[in-house]
Amino acid sequence: MKRVAKFAAAVAVLALGAVAAGAQAYPERTITIVVPFAAGGPTDTVTRLVAESMSKDLGQEVIVENVAGAGGTTGASQVAEAEPDGYTLLVYHIGMATSATLYRNLPYDTLNAFEYVGLVTDVPMTIVGRKDLEPNDLKSLVDYAKANKDKVSLANAGIGAASHLCGMLFMSAVGTTIVTVPYKGTGPAMTDLLGGQVDILCDQTTNTTKQIQGGTIKAYAVTSPARLDVLPDVPTTEEAGLPGMQFGIWHGMYAPKGTPPDVVARLSKSLQIALKDPNVAARFAELGTKPATEAEATPEALKAKLEGEVSRWKPIIEAAGQYAD
Repeated sequence: MKRVAKFAAAVAVLALGAVAAGAQAYPERTITIVVPFAAGGPTDTVTRLVAESMSKDLGQEVIVENVAGAGGTTGASQVAEAEPDGYTLLVYHIGMATSATLYRNLPYDTLNAFEYVGLVTDVPMTIVGRKDLEPNDLKSLVDYAKANKDKVSLANAGIGAASHLCGMLFMSAVGTTIVTVPYKGTGPAMTDLLGGQVDILCDQTTNTTKQIQGGTIKAYAVTSPARLDVLPDVPTTEEAGLPGMQFGIWHGMYAPKGTPPDVVARLSKSLQIALKDPNVAARFAELGTKPATEAEATPEALKAKLEGEVSRWKPIIEAAGQYAD
């Protein structure tokens, strides 16, 4: 009996050692970060910069897969159903919070279907117009929109997209409705704004900064509390007379529910390292945003952020009565 007990104990020790070795070996292969929007958009741009830096830290390739559709919920659903092994992740913006109300039949439980890795960045929005749009400042734009609400067109990247949410807030802040034109992504919306097919767009600096700097579109305001170094001549919404429009699009990184805690911790640490990468910080600055701090790039911070934002947006969306299903 003693020999059997000793043998069993030895087997148990070996098994525990194997488990520990397996955990220490993570990651052993390519990691995929799902971006639930089309390639070339703001969330895609941010994620690819972070993924490149995380690859260096983790010693494995970190690739980005674009799974667009249903305001980001198609990609989120795919990750929620993925194997919880740390090899499939999600980077989703504020839409993770708003979709909980916008979509009344979500196939996943927003607050409980994922493990939280950490916040990535909080991107300011810009209110922009086609280059030859008549108004030259935000006050004039508001007056123009009110006087021509059946003619002025406001583009967005689809229900639940950052541009859609910003557009809702803009109309609420100015007290009028505008003809909205939804697109299947930020890229097509910007293309039509450049071509003069639509009049206004409210989108992230990561998608508009280069166009503003190049003079191909007209900038009216940024939604941040202070002016941006990268766009010093563009006033804030408060400076321009619309204080109710302070608004940022935060991004978070998630893993499927049940991903081992040590794997989540490793990913969170890698995210923190990536966000301190000088190249990432420099590129973010060029795009008008800043990396999340080390304290923000944690599971606890992201969980608190998501819970707060779900509560914040629920009454706003219900009051607007705009749902995606």
